[in-house]
Amino acid sequence: MTDVPALQEALKAEHAAVYGYGVLGARLRGTHQATARVMWNLHRARRDGLAERLTAAGATPEAAAPVYRLPVRPTSGRTAGELAAALEAAVVAALVGAAGAAYAGLRSWAARAMQESAGNAAHWRTAIGRPPGAGAFPGLPAAALAPRPRPGA
Repeated sequence: MTDVPALQEALKAEHAAVYGYGVLGARLRGTHQATARVMWNLHRARRDGLAERLTAAGATPEAAAPVYRLPVRPTSGRTAGELAAALEAAVVAALVGAAGAAYAGLRSWAARAMQESAGNAAHWRTAIGRPPGAGAFPGLPAAALAPRPRPGA
């Protein structure tokens, strides 16, 4: 299966999201904590599904790391929300490869997963009082937009 590297990248991002939600959940209360729990379970299910796909393809699923370097240190409800948004954005970026997979079923699954994670990132940005916009092409690294076209060209 030629899509194994893309599946492994997606799996690594899901492992990191599961870890990160486990850390940030302790900094949230009420409905935000309940929402984080739902999203944590979503990432756990995706992680398990990716591991199953890889195993079915004859590959060994990438193991979770014992610890992950988080892009935001969750010290409050606000920073926990920032971390959740960053985790979701990282998952979107990791799924780009799977969205271009050879197998149509995998492309469709990846596109839906990207939409869910982009929506989750927007949710967290809104919850912490930041604009939900993630740019025109969520998941596309900023470097992909360079060089900028010249005016009049």
